[in-house]
Amino acid sequence: MTPALPKRISVNAFDMSCIMHQSPGLWARPEDQSVRYKDLRYWTELAQLLERGKFDSLFIADVLGIYDTYQGSGDASIRRAMQIPVHDPVVPVSAMAAVTEKLGFGITVSATYEQPYALARRFGTLDHLTGGRIGWNIVTSYLDGAARNLGMERQMSHDERYELAAEVVDVCYQLWEGSWEEDAVLEDRDAQIYADPEKVHEIGHHGRFFDVPGVGLVEPSPQRTPVIWQAGTSPAGRAFAARNAEAIFTVAPTTATLRGYVDDLRRIAGESGRDPGSIKIFTEICTVVAPTDAEAKARYEDYLSWTDYEGALAFYAGVTGIDLSQLDPHQPLEYVDTDSARFALEIFSKADPDRDWTPSEVARFVGIGAMGPVLVGSPQTVADELERWMDEADIDGFNLAYAVTPGTFADFIDLVVPELQRRGRYWQDYDEGTTLRERLYGPGNRRVREDHPAARHRRAIHRSATDVAAAAATA
Repeated sequence: MTPALPKRISVNAFDMSCIMHQSPGLWARPEDQSVRYKDLRYWTELAQLLERGKFDSLFIADVLGIYDTYQGSGDASIRRAMQIPVHDPVVPVSAMAAVTEKLGFGITVSATYEQPYALARRFGTLDHLTGGRIGWNIVTSYLDGAARNLGMERQMSHDERYELAAEVVDVCYQLWEGSWEEDAVLEDRDAQIYADPEKVHEIGHHGRFFDVPGVGLVEPSPQRTPVIWQAGTSPAGRAFAARNAEAIFTVAPTTATLRGYVDDLRRIAGESGRDPGSIKIFTEICTVVAPTDAEAKARYEDYLSWTDYEGALAFYAGVTGIDLSQLDPHQPLEYVDTDSARFALEIFSKADPDRDWTPSEVARFVGIGAMGPVLVGSPQTVADELERWMDEADIDGFNLAYAVTPGTFADFIDLVVPELQRRGRYWQDYDEGTTLRERLYGPGNRRVREDHPAARHRRAIHRSATDVAAAAATA
């Protein structure tokens, strides 16, 4: 029997439309170009670099709000450019698509603060303009400031945000999959008829949060529904991801921790009626790579010397709600009798139980690549680790965070990609498919799978007017 080929390692670049994404302080290094985030050429050049490296996509993070937990204000985040200022992640995508042909784009948009009718049009438009290279990373937003600045007195509860998100995506599925039949567009120039109104349907949605009675504004795009990304970790988040996500983004300190999450998620997906293996799972990593291990370690230590303590703890406080600002930077957390310190210690003990965790060590840990592992070494060493994470955790690939941009991406492309290609773990070129979904499932798989909830609207609504009338007569 011929042995099975090893799973291809898929890689997405992980960035954000701001100066400092996840390596606080390193923006000040002379070679870092993240301050160019407001220059459209930064994004087009980055997209071309990633396509040269045969990356699956550029995954663009986003937050609506400011990290203001540290010292009870957003001053540290503003001072240290900790994900503020931040631009809308959607806007530069069309320009990046115009200078590339294969690279996909995963865009983070919060379901909590969107009207689904307008959101469906936005993603449908992007799917057309990119030739089907769009994915939607669905988040529910966790910053109170976002709620206050977007018309609410306070943030919705965690589980209620997921209930809202479920209805938002369901409305979008109906608009993308169910409103326009596949052959509704005629483009009949002689008869001057563009589309057949008999094959364009109102969705008639009336739910808890939204009433959306009408037809979708966008004709069927190459994928109809963009690739659905999600990053839920709570019970409600896992249930939402297992039901809706085609690709899931997570972060874990060890392969054992990650494997437990992967197995649980695939179990829930199976219980939801989906093929567990169809869900592609990506974990966050950062790499510091050089021709030799010694050179890479020296570069890593140099990077650490630029790490910004205040910026790191402002980031950590923002994403966890834990403010360590009042603690001695060098006092071990295990000796601090506060709920926040105990929780912080529990998080980091999972990453390295043999380390004395102090606020200073927490800042050092998150200072490069945030909460994910940092792989440091030669191309061979880094490739070994990537393979180990793939095989031990049963994942499908990585979201590559940067220490410096675009240097981290360029080093990975020039040094690690050839090594992975030599080992048969990275494709030599893009496959024949053109859409982002085909990157996940292979050429020809442009539309959502039949076991995805969006497909139910495709089956339910794509009926002829005669069928509808016959069904009404017999009801």
